[in-house]
Parts: sequence; structure tokens; C-alpha cells
Amino acid sequence: MKKNSLLTALLLSFCFCNPLLLSSTEIPEWTDLFNGKDLAGWVDVNTSPKTWRVVDGVLICSGKPIGVMRTEKMYENFILHVEWKHMELGGNSGIFAWSDAVPFGNRLPKGLEIQMLELDWVKLRTKEGKPGPPIAYVHGELFGAGGMKVTPDNPRGKRSKSLENRCKGRGEWNVYDVVCVDGVAKLSVNGKFVNGIRDSQYKKGYLCLEAEGAEIHFRNLKIMELPSGVISPEQIVPELENPSFQ
Repeated sequence: MKKNSLLTALLLSFCFCNPLLLSSTEIPEWTDLFNGKDLAGWVDVNTSPKTWRVVDGVLICSGKPIGVMRTEKMYENFILHVEWKHMELGGNSGIFAWSDAVPFGNRLPKGLEIQMLELDWVKLRTKEGKPGPPIAYVHGELFGAGGMKVTPDNPRGKRSKSLENRCKGRGEWNVYDVVCVDGVAKLSVNGKFVNGIRDSQYKKGYLCLEAEGAEIHFRNLKIMELPSGVISPEQIVPELENPSFQ
């Protein structure tokens, strides 16, 4: 993975757009969100003890019940790196950024959803003689879930579709790099930026990992926090208590 060159480009771009970073003596560094051993740093929201397990440094999500776990802390401006692979045809999952981590009727929270779908998701939902969902649906769509307001860069209704189909199918690792700064998010899929949103309703919130019916694996889940920006109280989700993971 060409993480170093990608990171250099991202930081240079951000520096030119943010003079505060240029004057700072602190150099942003990667921090593990998943330590490869246990669920330290995470809080279960509405899944179960059997939903998540760690095997040989890989975080395995059974997909059941539908729900999320969240980070203990909130994040504002950051670069997120995650590698993931589905283990079932048509599997569904995702990550929520700037989320309030409060489940709604569908057991999922409000936030920016960064979609992770297995490639056969479209095929399995296409009925004979009728048009199915567009194939771009499974290649990293971004959208405001739970009523979260965002403006899509590449509109498909209220969602933003990827400009290229770059995700890999069942059993293959995918790499997402997500840059979230000042209500703007850009998604790189397997080494190329192909999607984005802007004007996010929230600019600071929790990160959530989603269980949505099918087994998915995660590894190398890291974050690089960037300097804060100008933000108002209504752009920050309400802070939650942090009980230990059960």
C-alpha cells in the first residue's frame, strides 16, 4: 500500500488550506483505533458480545444483530484508514463518521455513512425484468444516514456515488482512506479518490462500525487527528457516557 505518498499529498493539501497547521509545531501521527488484540477504545451501542471478536489481529463482525459499536471519543478533523473484506455474497456494512451514535428505528444512528457493500449486493436485489440499483451503489457511496444533512459531490438523489467502480468482492481486502475536514469528506477506494460530500450538518462526532446482517472483517483501522477548525455547538453531537464494552 502506498500510504506514505498518499499521506504526504493529503497533508500538503490540508496545510495549504489551513494556515493553523503550518504554524503548528505538532506533526500529526497515526493512532490505532483497533489494537489487534481486543475492543479497547470501543463502546457497544446495540449489538451483542457475540457480534465482535478478534482473531489473529483481525476484527471480525458477525453482522448480527443489526447495530453499531462506537469509539469512546469524538473526532472532528481527521484522516481515517481502514481495510475491510466481506465474507458473504451481497454483504452489507459501513462506517459512520461524525455520528451521534444513537440508534433510530432501523437500529442505526445518525451520521455520515461510508458504505461497504459486497459486489453481489446489486445482483441479489435485482428482480427479473426490472432495473436494479446502479452498480456504483456498491463502490463506496456516501450519504447522510438517520436524517443527517450533507451535500453530495456526485449526486444520486441525496446520496453521493463513486465516480469509478473500484471495490473488490467477497474474500478480498479493500482499502478506504477517508479525509474529513470542516464538514467536507473525501473517500479514496483502493488508492484513488472517487467520492465526496460537503456541508455536513455535524462536524464533530463519534465513529461507528456497523453490523448489518453479514460477516465482515476489519484490520489496520487507524486515525490521524488534524487541527480543529471553526465550529459551533450545534455542529457537535451530544457527548455520551463511556461504559466498558460488555
